[in-house]
Amino acid sequence: MKPPRNPDSAPGDWYIDTACIDCGASRHVAPGLIVERNEKSVFARQPGTPEEQLAAWRAVLVCPTASVRSETKQPRPDVRIFPQEITFGVWRCGFNARASFGAHSYFAARPDGNLLVDSPRYAAELVKWFRHAGGVAHILLSHSDDVADADKYAREFGARVWIHREDNSAAPYATDLLEDRSARTIAPGVQAIPVPGHTRGSVVYQLDDRVLFSGDSLAWSERDRDLVAFKDACWYSWRELTASLGRLAEYRFEWLLPGHGWPAHLPVQEMNARLLGLVARMRRA
Repeated sequence: MKPPRNPDSAPGDWYIDTACIDCGASRHVAPGLIVERNEKSVFARQPGTPEEQLAAWRAVLVCPTASVRSETKQPRPDVRIFPQEITFGVWRCGFNARASFGAHSYFAARPDGNLLVDSPRYAAELVKWFRHAGGVAHILLSHSDDVADADKYAREFGARVWIHREDNSAAPYATDLLEDRSARTIAPGVQAIPVPGHTRGSVVYQLDDRVLFSGDSLAWSERDRDLVAFKDACWYSWRELTASLGRLAEYRFEWLLPGHGWPAHLPVQEMNARLLGLVARMRRA
C-alpha cells in the first residue's frame, strides 16, 4: 500500500507522499515548484508550463523514496530527463539512492576516460546513456555515505574505484585508495583532495580548476545565499572539517556541486572569499 498524500502539497494532480525523507533532491531539480514545509518536500503549486512538467518528472526520477507522484497517469516528456547537464561536460545523474539519503551524483565526460562522482542507484536508463557516452573509467567516491551502487557500475564498465583508506570499509572493492591528507592527481585535470571532517576519509574532487565535487563537506544554502557546512551531520570532527576547508581555499573552482545541498556558480574570487568567510564562521562556532 502506497503512503498517503502529504496534505501540505498544493491541491491538484501532482503531489508528494508522506514517505518523503526531506533529502531536498526534488527541490534542487524543481526549484520553486517544490519547496520545503514542515521538514518535508511538497508541491508549492501545480506544474503550469512544459518546463515545469519536465521539472516535475525530474523530481519523480531523482526522488530516492519514489514519493513524487500524480493522481492520474502523466505522460512522460519526450526528452532526456537524466542525466541533466549542469555545466559543459558535467551532468547530474538523477536516480538518487535511498542508501545515500538521496545524495546527488555526477558524470563528467573526459578525453582520458569518463568519471562518475559518487553513485546513483543502478538504473538501466543510466547504464545505456553512460555506455553511449563512452563508458566510465573512474568512479570517485567522496566518502562512505554516498557509495550506493558503485560496485554495480564498476562491474558494468570495468571502472577503477577511488576512495580514501579511512572510508574503505564502505567500498571494499575499491581499486585505488587515497592516503592521509595528500592531494593526488587521478587523471589529467582531476585532483583528489582529502578533507577529513564530515567523515574521517572525506574527499573532494577538483576538475580543471573549474568544478569542485564536494560530497557532504561543503554546499550552498539558498536561504542564506552563502556557502555552508553541515555541523549537525558532521560524523567525525567539526574542528577537522574547519581545518580541511581552510586548506581547500588554496584551490580554484567556480562551480560547486555537492552531494547534499544546493549547487553554486560564482566567480573564482568570490567563491574563494565566501569559503574563507565560512571557515571564519566555523572557527567562531
